[in-house]
Amino acid sequence: MHVLFGANGSGKTTLFLTILGFPGYDLVEGKIYFKGVDITEFDTEKRVKLGMGVSFQHPPEIRGVKLGDIVGQLLERSGGGGDARALARQLNLSEEFLDRDLNLGFSGGEVKRSEILQLLAQNPDFFMFDEPDSGVDVENVELLGKITNEMLERGKRPSERRKSGLIISHIGYILNYIKADRAHVLLDGRIACSGITDEIYNHILTEGFEGCVARCGGCDTA
Repeated sequence: MHVLFGANGSGKTTLFLTILGFPGYDLVEGKIYFKGVDITEFDTEKRVKLGMGVSFQHPPEIRGVKLGDIVGQLLERSGGGGDARALARQLNLSEEFLDRDLNLGFSGGEVKRSEILQLLAQNPDFFMFDEPDSGVDVENVELLGKITNEMLERGKRPSERRKSGLIISHIGYILNYIKADRAHVLLDGRIACSGITDEIYNHILTEGFEGCVARCGGCDTA
């Protein structure tokens, strides 16, 4: 699990959408590899089918498409079986909630739980969270951490595929509930430093992003 820090406008979401292969985000230099495969020219659908999952900060509202139908299709495609209602109960969501149009009229917490529910059903090998601790209450951040940790632990079982993830965060509050193996600071569109998560985060809290980069001039940037 990696966490990417950066101020607003530093390029975090741009990187996020480029990894996903969103239209309008073109790679001008370098390659993107996933599971040893060069996916640079893959469209978003092909990348997702290969095992990428995502939780958006502001997912779209889709009238006429039921959350339960989306979750059911994801369960079917993932091949893991399971039941949408059972997954919903893990997130303290009622069965009636599954009958609602996707994200239509959802509160901030309900949107976040809807996103987690879809990720659980998809069971991706690599999942990304865009600002998971922004605009939601402590209960939902804690729940997100719990589910994420369970997904990572599931990937350690011999019968399961390995799991990895990327958290994109401005405030880092999610780290109270998820242990990230590595941290990186994005500054002016480039990875300015990388290192041990707690050290990087503490430098950011006390000295800001630029101060952290200045202090970590000799940090491991691999």
